[in-house]
Amino acid sequence: MRGVTRAATIVAMLAAVVMGAKTAASAEAVNCTAPMPLVAIQAPLTESAARVRLGDTLTIVAVGSSSTEGIGASSPAHAYPALLEHELHERFPDLALRVINRGKGGEDAGEEMARLERDVVADHPDLVIWQVGTNAVLRQDDLALDGEIIERGVARLKQIGADVVLMDLQDAPRVTARSTFGVMQGLIAGVAKRDNIGLFRRFDIMRNRATEHPAEAARMIGSDGLHMTDDGYGCLAVNLAEALAWNWWSQTPPSARTARIAAFHPKSGDAGPIRPSAP
Repeated sequence: MRGVTRAATIVAMLAAVVMGAKTAASAEAVNCTAPMPLVAIQAPLTESAARVRLGDTLTIVAVGSSSTEGIGASSPAHAYPALLEHELHERFPDLALRVINRGKGGEDAGEEMARLERDVVADHPDLVIWQVGTNAVLRQDDLALDGEIIERGVARLKQIGADVVLMDLQDAPRVTARSTFGVMQGLIAGVAKRDNIGLFRRFDIMRNRATEHPAEAARMIGSDGLHMTDDGYGCLAVNLAEALAWNWWSQTPPSARTARIAAFHPKSGDAGPIRPSAP
């Protein structure tokens, strides 16, 4: 009976997620909303969704380069993994979860693959968020080789039963100055589609913000034209937390949702924020 009650509590929290949530403190001063089609992670994250639904411990490992380590942030507490953990705790206060930061500035896919066993697999993650691709573009690496490395890394993570979300490039002047940034974007999206894993479209979200809120978008990237700021990391955490929560909610059986939540469904092409208004 206690297990049933706890499961019901988790479902109730999932309901609360899609009706509205607080933002990270570092992002309160900026508008972090983004169109749902850009923010949504389409592939089902079945392992992490099941753990959230049942109230089990959830371990998330964030691996990547400087955007994960938090270069450009005022402190490690303002790196996106720390803020993501805060955002998820706000949405699921009774869920035992942790977000482990395994970011190392300057690395490319090959270097991240080399430490995958030690820094990611050893943590027994339920969900891995792999931010990848930027340094390969900046260094003018063989992008096809990087694509193959990402494929191998994803295969290994799926082998251990973890959900995987790939995070693509940041929309930053030093990135878009490279003619191959679009090629890398396509490679990352292609891996996600072929392997039916999550894709978090960071670049498109940031580009949309630059179009819709140019003054605020200018605050997302630091003076070096590459690394994100506290505001940038804050919005990244907000959008990613909402994308994850939405994905988990979408896998909650309709019979387990409250009538209030069952009445709500996202509309295709919705240009509003991912936090829907109550019906």
